[in-house]
Amino acid sequence: MTSMSHVVLARKYRPRSFEQMVGQAHVVQALTNALSSGRLHHAYLFTGTRGIGKTTVSRILAKSLNCTGADGAGGVTAHPCGVCQACTEIDADRFIDYIELDAASNRSIDEIRELIERAAYKPSVGRYKVFMIDEAHQLTKDAFNALLKTLEEPPDYLKFVLATTDPEKMLPTVLSRCLQFNLRPMAPEVVHEHLAQVLATEGVAAEAGALRLLARAARGSMRDALSLTDQAIAYGAGTLREDGVRAMLGTVDRSHAASLVQALAGHDGAGVLATVAALRQLGLSGAGTLEEMAALLQQMAIEQAVPGALDDTDPDTAGARALAAALAPDETQLLYGIVVHGRAELSLLSDEYAALTMVLLRLLAFPPAGAAPLAAVAPRAAPLVAAPREARSTAPARPPVPLRPSAGPATAAAPAAPVRSAAPAAVPMAALAAGVPTAQEPPPWLDEELPAEDSPADSGRSASPDDARTDGEPPARRTVPVTPPVPALQATALGDQWAATVRPLLAAGSVTALVRELALQAELLAVAPRAEGGRRWRLRVERETLRNPALAAKLGVALQDALGEATEVDVEAGVALDSIARRDGAAREAAQQQAEQLIRSDPVVLALMAQFDTARIVPGSIKPLAATSGDTKAPPP
Repeated sequence: MTSMSHVVLARKYRPRSFEQMVGQAHVVQALTNALSSGRLHHAYLFTGTRGIGKTTVSRILAKSLNCTGADGAGGVTAHPCGVCQACTEIDADRFIDYIELDAASNRSIDEIRELIERAAYKPSVGRYKVFMIDEAHQLTKDAFNALLKTLEEPPDYLKFVLATTDPEKMLPTVLSRCLQFNLRPMAPEVVHEHLAQVLATEGVAAEAGALRLLARAARGSMRDALSLTDQAIAYGAGTLREDGVRAMLGTVDRSHAASLVQALAGHDGAGVLATVAALRQLGLSGAGTLEEMAALLQQMAIEQAVPGALDDTDPDTAGARALAAALAPDETQLLYGIVVHGRAELSLLSDEYAALTMVLLRLLAFPPAGAAPLAAVAPRAAPLVAAPREARSTAPARPPVPLRPSAGPATAAAPAAPVRSAAPAAVPMAALAAGVPTAQEPPPWLDEELPAEDSPADSGRSASPDDARTDGEPPARRTVPVTPPVPALQATALGDQWAATVRPLLAAGSVTALVRELALQAELLAVAPRAEGGRRWRLRVERETLRNPALAAKLGVALQDALGEATEVDVEAGVALDSIARRDGAAREAAQQQAEQLIRSDPVVLALMAQFDTARIVPGSIKPLAATSGDTKAPPP
């Protein structure tokens, strides 16, 4: 009787070289170039979600550092042979000079002290001793502090590799000592392609729909994808069928999501209720329904924005394209936001399907574009008032100039107005208060009174309680809040240096999110050399949320990579008088003023305003052309 041991797919197909790594080309390229050129750092930090290759790339790096080649005469290489003693023992997890420490269970200072003691001894059999600390963010603060000195100045034969799923919990002093690589979640298409290759090698038959479901369920993690595939093979007795995988995952069929979107597009409340009732009867998840609807709406939005961009080989594409024509783009975006945010509401009620119904009916609460609210929405009768509706003559004519009372006698009469018929109509008071013009009404600025030319001081001034007082009555006392003035931009040489240093990082995407905002909002106060080498950059920023040591450390790492020298960033509180953001704002304001001046001095515009007394430039209608257009003149209103 023979016994066979089964190796799970996640371990069997674990990459053993950089060439086998999937979905992390940016990390592979950086490490390969560093190994080939001999530019080795003493500490590496790999960040990213679970199952995307942090430990795997650490082992490949350890093999690259210790590989001796098939003939035993090789050196550091970006392409480990896989057959020498170091390569085979690292793959088997028994290489004495490669030590993995799980900080989730070994997080105290005692374990780190023991690790530091082992660092004092040279490698036993390898070229380098490599210490890998997984989930490093779980180390205690004392353990981190004990590691700092060795992490910053390790022996020549020692390399540190840290891995974490939560880099925000790492000490800034640790981040600044490591070369950081962010491993990205893998796209479903990448996971799908890799699973197809693995199953072809294994000789397992699989339907394309089943692979698509597994690739989406993995959520960017290749290890999760392979583990789910193992589970699906067992569930399907050696084959992968779409219906079996859907039942295993509890995934809602796309047809239910399509039915809901179709009903919502037609404002069919009864159809929505019927589909939710069917979901309840089948026991399908409400959260899964919203997730599948979000995926469908995403495809619809892509088709609406870029027709033909969807994958024609995907069987879901045809349905998404058909629904994309049934729902307006703005309603697609609105429904997507409702669906995504509605998932958090399902757990607030004991009845998940009742909560799902309320989330879906939210779209029907918004009337279609251009439609008046339904009378049934407001059962109470609103008081009716007479509102004139003017029927304009089809013949072109100058509109009348409204008369304003003045202190002196009128010397000129208003020009004859075109004949208009006013038909008073009874409308609810609330509709007047809304002030929303319909498509048949003229724009609101056309009938506004012009400011009096003989009193420019009153131009743009709103009515106040003092305007209604009688002569001799003292003005009412009132307190007006005073906003402190914003200091003007004060360009400096240090500001020029900061902009020249940071703008390439922004363009290359080297800094993102809050680190990017810190770089934009900060003012450079000083750049000074450090006693231990490199330079210290002192910044000033007003926002408290940006004065975060972790953000400063990340910005320092980006500057260090760009400048090729040790860099430390200090941030202090204060108003930034010269920042990249203020410079960009000043440039935009100057361009806007130039565009407005060009329009106001344009001969055609001047002629129109001279010909028509009521002609005016609509505020906010002038926008400067893009700098790349090669034309500095703003378009006419």
